Amino acid sequence: MFGIVRPCRHRLGEKLTAQWTAHLCGLCLALRGDHGQLARIVTNYDGLLISVLTEAQADPAGPRGRRTAGPCPLRGMRTASVAHGEGARLAAAVSLVLASAKVRDHVADGDGLLARRPVALAARRVAAGWDRAGARTGSDVGFDTAVLVDAVDRQTGIEALAGPGTSILTVTEPTETATAAAFAHTAVLAGRPHNAAPLAEAGRLFGRLAHLLDAVEDREADAASGAWNPLTATGTSLDEARRLADDAVHGIRLALREAEFTDGGLAHRLLVHELPNSVRRAFGTPSCAHGSHPYAPPGAPGAPGGPTPPEPPRRDRRGLLAGCAVWLGLACTCQMCCGEYEDPWTRERKEGCLHNCDCDCCECCECCNCCSCGGEDGCCSGCDCGCDC
Repeated sequence: MFGIVRPCRHRLGEKLTAQWTAHLCGLCLALRGDHGQLARIVTNYDGLLISVLTEAQADPAGPRGRRTAGPCPLRGMRTASVAHGEGARLAAAVSLVLASAKVRDHVADGDGLLARRPVALAARRVAAGWDRAGARTGSDVGFDTAVLVDAVDRQTGIEALAGPGTSILTVTEPTETATAAAFAHTAVLAGRPHNAAPLAEAGRLFGRLAHLLDAVEDREADAASGAWNPLTATGTSLDEARRLADDAVHGIRLALREAEFTDGGLAHRLLVHELPNSVRRAFGTPSCAHGSHPYAPPGAPGAPGGPTPPEPPRRDRRGLLAGCAVWLGLACTCQMCCGEYEDPWTRERKEGCLHNCDCDCCECCECCNCCSCGGEDGCCSGCDCGCDC
């Protein structure tokens, strides 16, 4: 999974978590249904926003756009209600084309195994197949993926010419154009053409934010490996990047106010409340109250001034093949997503990705103070409490 919007289930609450999971599974199954099992690896958290926005604008009197999916190993062999229809298929098309671009970018940079010619050749073939597949699905839902491919092609040339003094917004422009087109087309699918302009603006700023946060998170690793990084290449400081990121978050909030939604709770939660958390995560190290340890009295092990707690006993590492076998078993039982598990190779205790939150159980809306942390669905619950955010 990749993407900048990685919500915590404690913040979403039970209702919105179920909706978010339905769109995630719907994107995954749309990829499998149209393009085969291999295409499922491009499932990503940001891509499902396309499906979320389409459903948020849908006519409540029309079809719900959900179906019951059969048992899946990643859901612990449980059935589930998942998003279905044109929104999920558009999300799949966009995810395929942008994943193809990401693969080609890694090939061009010679990252890891992709520095080897046979692997790079195979990766290019996979990427080309994803481009064609995305174009087919995009055409089926009336979306021309050529705007995405053009943005990707222009990105390479812009990066080659960028240097100290080049505006970072020049570098982010192709990503902004691509995401603006994808967001705007959700209004077409939902039959609300008047929403196209504000959603295009929200998409443009989301693309800017995604590009900036990716650059911030990769800055140190790129410096160590010698890879190209937009912040380093243009001489953009972290302070300037943070200013632009905060402005983009604010702009998205304002753009969404101009759009008309029939059920915008999840879209609002993800694009208004989760994006500031994404910015904080990229620029700092947020703490997670859910993973914190109970208070230890003075003098107790682990408390300030107390003795250092003993190191857990070291356990022998598993070999490559044995670790792979254990990993497969964990994936098929959903433990790597939803439970606690032992690392397949190092044997360290870990928690599933849904536990890796960065929230405080008692935090409320960042944009108002009228939301209650309690209630059936937890904090905010889509801000249906009347706050003007």
